[in-house]
Amino acid sequence: MAKINDPIPEFEAQAFHDGEFVTVSSDDVKGKWSVFCFYPADWTFVCPTELEDLAEHYAELKELGVEVYSVSTDTHFSHKAWHDSSEAIGKINFPMIGDPTGAITRGFDVMIEEEGLALRGTFVVNPEGEIKVIEVHDLGIGRSAADLVRKVQAAQYVASNDGEVCPAAWKPGEETLTPSLDLVGKI
Repeated sequence: MAKINDPIPEFEAQAFHDGEFVTVSSDDVKGKWSVFCFYPADWTFVCPTELEDLAEHYAELKELGVEVYSVSTDTHFSHKAWHDSSEAIGKINFPMIGDPTGAITRGFDVMIEEEGLALRGTFVVNPEGEIKVIEVHDLGIGRSAADLVRKVQAAQYVASNDGEVCPAAWKPGEETLTPSLDLVGKI
């Protein structure tokens, strides 16, 4: 089971990115912040709304030094066909990884075995390749890319400010906390 602070599983897969088929591996992820966004399937209902929302926040994530990877158990060929025919999916500029064997999906522990599909799983990964945020939804519940951006900002803040933590709904520029005996029972 994927857990916070675990390394991401090793993988190598084909992706559709910038009009081409490219190879993406776990080694490509190291050295930068990354987001893995698993979704059930191409050509469906909630999935394009989530991916379009993520595409609309992609520039903001790139400014934070984050690469986004969407992943489903479809092939990279299906990703290209969907990208070419859907206005919503046509907005995507991040790599769309095909995982037809389900190896990556199983490695992140979001596979629905009896259906061969992924749950809606989001993973924020630090430059060392360690999982820092996990969010998993049932199939009918879409995610918010705006909230994902906030979670990335908080993860990056905590990583670069030793001893500080971000309270609920924290946004950049707001006050953080430094856990200590003095705070116990005072919040």
